[in-house]
Formats: sequence, C-alpha cells, structure tokens
Amino acid sequence: MCDDSNLILCYNRGCAVKFDQANNPEDSCVYHPGDPFFHDAYKGWSCCKKKCTDFTEFLNIKGCTKGYHNGKKPNEPEKYVPDKDSKVDVIEYHAPKPVSLPRPSSNLPLINIKPTISSTHLQQMTATAISNTNGNETSSSTDIAIGTMCKNNGCKQAYEGAGKGNLSCDHHPGIPIFHEGMKYWSCCNKKTSDFNAFLEQVGCSQGKHCWIKETKIQGHTNCRLDWHQTGPWVVISIFAKKYDPNTSFVKLSPVKLSVELNFPFDNSVFSKNMELYGIVDVNTSCVAMFPTKVEIKLKKAEAVSWGLLEYRKVQKVLSNGTKQTLNSGTNDKHENSNGFVESVDLGDL
Repeated sequence: MCDDSNLILCYNRGCAVKFDQANNPEDSCVYHPGDPFFHDAYKGWSCCKKKCTDFTEFLNIKGCTKGYHNGKKPNEPEKYVPDKDSKVDVIEYHAPKPVSLPRPSSNLPLINIKPTISSTHLQQMTATAISNTNGNETSSSTDIAIGTMCKNNGCKQAYEGAGKGNLSCDHHPGIPIFHEGMKYWSCCNKKTSDFNAFLEQVGCSQGKHCWIKETKIQGHTNCRLDWHQTGPWVVISIFAKKYDPNTSFVKLSPVKLSVELNFPFDNSVFSKNMELYGIVDVNTSCVAMFPTKVEIKLKKAEAVSWGLLEYRKVQKVLSNGTKQTLNSGTNDKHENSNGFVESVDLGDL
C-alpha cells in the first residue's frame, strides 16, 4: 500500500496534485503560469488564451507549461478589520445651487424653428392628397358611383344605385377607443380584445347613409397636448394626424412658444400660443414632425425643474382691496408680512 504521508500539495495553478519533495524533476508539473480571466461569460487563462463558457470545463483545461512542483502556499489577502475606536468619516456632498437667470422680455421676436419631417409622414400626405382629389371628382358629379361604400362608422352597405332598395344604415355614431388591450365604440361600449371582432360589431344606431363625406368648413380643431421634462429638456408632444408639415410652423423665443398646424383636407387649423414657465435656449431647441404627432424639444437655459409648462399670471388681493399682479414663476416670500390673500384671476388663464 502506497504511503502518501510524505506527499505535499502542489499550489501551481492548474496542477493541484500531491508530490514527493525529494522526487521533483523539472518537468514533473504541468500548470498555468498566467492568471485566470472571466469576461463576457468566457472563462480562460491569459497564458495560453484557452477559454470556454462552462466552469467545469475551465477547471479541466490542461496546463500549458512544465516545471517544478510548488509546495509553498501563497499568502492569503489580509482581511480588513475596522478600528472600533476610530470615528467614521462622513463625506457630505452639497450640490451647487443653480444660478437663477434674469427672465428675458416676452416681447422678443419669435424665431421659426426648422422641423425635421419624417419621410413616412410626407408619403402619407402625398397618398392622402391623391385619394382626396379622386374623392372630390366623384363628389362633384350628380351621380354617386355604384359600389361606393357608406362613410358612416361600422356600416358595410355599398351604394346600389338611385331607386334601388338600399338597406338602412346601421352605424356607430361614436368614436373608436383602444385602451389597455380592449377595443370598443364610445357609443355602445361593447368591449372586445380581438380586432377583427371589433371591426365586425354591428352598428348600434340607425339612420341615413352617408355616401359622400362632407368637407368641413374652415375652423379650429383641438389636438391633445402632453409634456414631460428631464434634467436638460422639456419635451412637448402635440398629437395630430394629416396635418401639412409644409404650411405648419413652430416659432420660439426664450420665453414664448407659438404653434400652428394646418389640416388641408378638412380646412381646419390648430393653434397654440403660450408664455413658457422657464427660459429656453432657442438655438439648441428642435422640432420633429411625425405622422401622428409633433414633438418639440425645448432645451432649458438653466437646469432647474419646471413646476408648470405655462407662465401664468396670478393676482394677489391685498388687505386694502387693491390687486397686485405677479407671475407663476415669481418667488415672493413676504406674503404674510404684507397681509394679502392669494387668488387666481381666471380671466388670465
């Protein structure tokens, strides 16, 4: 029986065999002289560039160098023991206070911001213009083309000709709503998660067919406006479709914003003018026009949070009955000493 009491463990990387120190020839140890590395799920040795993804396979990589066995155990790294008697040093960080810039005059001229227009939006506008032209040619005729579909939502009846027995118009007078995966009409509220089932829903109201869609008179339209902010930016999104990017514009000054979107196919317009809550850098701000929205990115002139989007006027009623007009961005901390009650003038909102 072999006596291994005199054998010691070799501490060379990749060897880990027991050897007799009295019998240790020069090429008895096969090991890795380099360091192991672990990067991007790979494990390997720097000395032979062998690598793999499996840890067991990594442990079984045969050494690349021959030499003597090493029975000297490497020194273990010292453990950090905190001194209980020493005081803990607390490093306090005080963020630099932002320097409040003087508010520019609201009478500064507005600069037209050249937008970046989506190519998809231009293609859709061209296709809609062609379709609208063809529709106008049909509507200008006294006769409606046979096979023209009813324009009411949900109605699938086609025009069969004058004097023919056209069925009644079963349609949805409301608008389609898509929310949290459900699809339904606002008029009947029959919800479904399947889009095809939504399209096949029979109208909830009866009335006359609309073979030719009437053109709206010139007027204003409402578009949903939303905004959010990050550290250096305020991003305004105006959700709109089928607006003409060539005749629409966004104008800007350090404290004012003016937007006008023209909708040529129903002769309507969306306009919005506001005095901004904070100060913007006009030269760095930008505008992008997409098929479903206009995105306005305003670069803040100072990295402070905006409490509001618009810089609204507020009237403070003093104890003697007089009114003092301030803006929503002012920071008056002496209201108690002056003895006034703050109220909002709704006429200015």
